[in-house]
Amino acid sequence: MATAAAGSSSFRRTNPSVTSLGGSPATAAAAGVKRGPNAALYVSSGIPTLDAILGGGFLLGSLVMIVEDAEAPHHLLLLRNFMAQGLIHTQPLLFASSTVDPRAFMGTLPSPLSSPSSSASSSSAQLAKGIGLRIAWQYRKYFGPQKDAPQGNNGDKKEFSCEFDLRKPLDKHLLIGEHIESARVQDYPNLGSLLDHCCAFLSRLQKNDSGIQCAGRIVIQSLCAPQCGFSKLDWDMISFIRSLKAALRASNGVAVLSFPASVLPPSFSVRWKHLADTLLSVSAIQDEDKNLAQLLSGYQDMVGFLKVHKVAQLNTQVPTIPEARTFSLKLQRRRSLVLEPLNQAPVSNGSDGSSDRSSGSCGSSKPSSVDF
Repeated sequence: MATAAAGSSSFRRTNPSVTSLGGSPATAAAAGVKRGPNAALYVSSGIPTLDAILGGGFLLGSLVMIVEDAEAPHHLLLLRNFMAQGLIHTQPLLFASSTVDPRAFMGTLPSPLSSPSSSASSSSAQLAKGIGLRIAWQYRKYFGPQKDAPQGNNGDKKEFSCEFDLRKPLDKHLLIGEHIESARVQDYPNLGSLLDHCCAFLSRLQKNDSGIQCAGRIVIQSLCAPQCGFSKLDWDMISFIRSLKAALRASNGVAVLSFPASVLPPSFSVRWKHLADTLLSVSAIQDEDKNLAQLLSGYQDMVGFLKVHKVAQLNTQVPTIPEARTFSLKLQRRRSLVLEPLNQAPVSNGSDGSSDRSSGSCGSSKPSSVDF
């Protein structure tokens, strides 16, 4: 029997991030990429609660569609968080929009929300390091972030999914770099040129010398809007989405495409939704809706609703079924976007509850010894 060396333990913790299912070394994931079941890789949507609903985030190699609301631009909240999360991890970004200056839109991206817990954890880590404690691996999580957490250019630890302050813009130094591209959809002569640009962007998402996968993000805002010039090319847009989806499957990228379904014919709107791997829709709340205010709790913090129609699934035949389909879009502390299941407010009818007790009995309405 082999004996362990003096001063060392025979028990060692394996690192799952560098070991594949077959036992051979696997490719390490890059910053902002998380491994899931069935060898799936996820990137964050920029909203922690949405990542939990979708089972980890947006799958690499998938196409995400967001159905816009015709009355309010609530889809921009999702696009901003998704883009800002990628820029924090310095992931390549391609943003195409019908706005006059898409680059100026990036100036509205939110900044990460600084939480008191992060400063408390860093102070605990400094305290443990100062007194020279040798902490076992199973207790290190109580003294700050893990060592295998992704790090930024300055060596600071960065979370997979951050909470963003919608009132504070993103730092300007994060908006500068060759990995950020922006373009106006009107500048492309046809959809084939836009597809070539997207494919060229995805082809550059290769593994570097260290074997770390480079994940990229594509955001196309309001593709079928009338100002884009492609709103009447129904079949051309269908062909564009199919080709983009095929290019995503063989890449390390995620594409988020928003579209106003109201400008599309009903038959083509259904085709668009079927082509999506992950399908979401947002809707606004009418101002001062007294009926909803009485029906839903926390109505004063709601800005709209988000509905999950479809969740992407790769390398598996078991679908991801969320516990709920419709969620409320809330501004936590008036600055951070969160999703919560719809909760009905308690209704007080002024009765003493005798009718509820009588209706809960089985069989006849006559009192019985087994009734409570």
